[in-house]
Amino acid sequence: MANLKGDLTRGGITKTLLYFTLPMMLGSFLQQCYNIADTLIVGQYIGSGALAAVGSAYTLMIFLISILLGLSLGSGTVFSLLFGEGNLPALRRSIFVSLVLIGGVTLILNLAVFTWIDPILRLLQIPADIYDMMRSYLWIIFYGIVFTFIYNFYAALLRAVGDSVSPLWFLAVSVVINIILDLYFILSLGWGIEGAAWATVIAQGISAVGLLIFTYLKRPELRLTKADLCFDWVTLKEITSYSSLTCVQQSVMNFGILMIQGLVNSFGTAVMAAFAAAIKIDAFAYMPVQEFGNAFSTFIAQNFGAEKFDRIKRGVKIAVITTVVFSLVVSVLVFYFAESLMLIFVRPEETEILAIGIEYLRIEGAFYIGIGVLFLLYGYYRAIRNPGMSVVLTVLSLGVRVALSYWLASIPSIGVVGIWWSIPIGWFVADIVGIIYYRMKRLPSN
Repeated sequence: MANLKGDLTRGGITKTLLYFTLPMMLGSFLQQCYNIADTLIVGQYIGSGALAAVGSAYTLMIFLISILLGLSLGSGTVFSLLFGEGNLPALRRSIFVSLVLIGGVTLILNLAVFTWIDPILRLLQIPADIYDMMRSYLWIIFYGIVFTFIYNFYAALLRAVGDSVSPLWFLAVSVVINIILDLYFILSLGWGIEGAAWATVIAQGISAVGLLIFTYLKRPELRLTKADLCFDWVTLKEITSYSSLTCVQQSVMNFGILMIQGLVNSFGTAVMAAFAAAIKIDAFAYMPVQEFGNAFSTFIAQNFGAEKFDRIKRGVKIAVITTVVFSLVVSVLVFYFAESLMLIFVRPEETEILAIGIEYLRIEGAFYIGIGVLFLLYGYYRAIRNPGMSVVLTVLSLGVRVALSYWLASIPSIGVVGIWWSIPIGWFVADIVGIIYYRMKRLPSN
């Protein structure tokens, strides 16, 4: 491993983790900008109906993307373990098997969403006044699913081998293009919500193709040869095991969010619009700890592959302290600046939407420490060859959240506020179980 780029098994732990995480945080921030740009421009220049449509579409797209992201993250864990072992031939075979597997799922997923778009929208209880807008937006966005697969796969591959910077550059360029095209298509050409969708698809295509070409040209050790293009059944079993479990984890997490979106939609357009804006703020607020959890997972996986268990234990302590401190700071900021943050997306005269969004942020946003610790637990169990535990924690967190949401929202004296409170409660229940399990299953010492 001494001569391999991206080795996370050496050097100071805090410095290594932060240097590796920062580009991932920036990349996630920029990726959020795809939909944020659509939401911001649509909300300010088209109206609250379009804002609600794009917001609900975003929740659906996150669910679909989570399937591909989960498969890529699961494969990335295997890549990190093999890279930590220094086994490059096995790494390349894993890349090929993973490409075929996730590529096939992407094709099936793309066909499915085009076929069942109307039943999906009916299931989400989309109000009649925004149904056509949301359908038009999604129909175009679905063309970009293949680009989502390509970008997330190669980003996961590069991050698995310690390169978190390269995906950032391609994403940065494409986000700028997305914003420029948003303004041009909506303001100059008057394409409305369809213009926002086309801007996103074009920008995603640029980042995906660019990253694929870069990986081929600049990382020859990852370039597939004829000898690598074969199905090693042991490799397929390992990739399928990790990818499917991580995919289930991501899908369950976002399916739960989708179910909550359906419940939110039943409260009308004002609540939908407030929720659409508030979850964008949420995504930015806890995005750094989410990416820190992913970086932490790569760090743990490489060191687990290299059997450096003492280094893993020290890394866990540093990661927990970092996450707790950051989460508390962000919670304070979101609580006190909730109104200013909502005004980024909502016009001042839309007082009902503002009030609902502020209430959401001040309840749910006060407890970001819960989701921060949960992201660490997800990453840790995925990295030590126990992705099933990540699934258990996800099901527990989402199960509590969804069950509480539907129960509390049905009580007239509580209503939609019950949905907001159910979210942090679900986080903390899963945290408690994950920490207890960690203390029961400690790693050996070197």
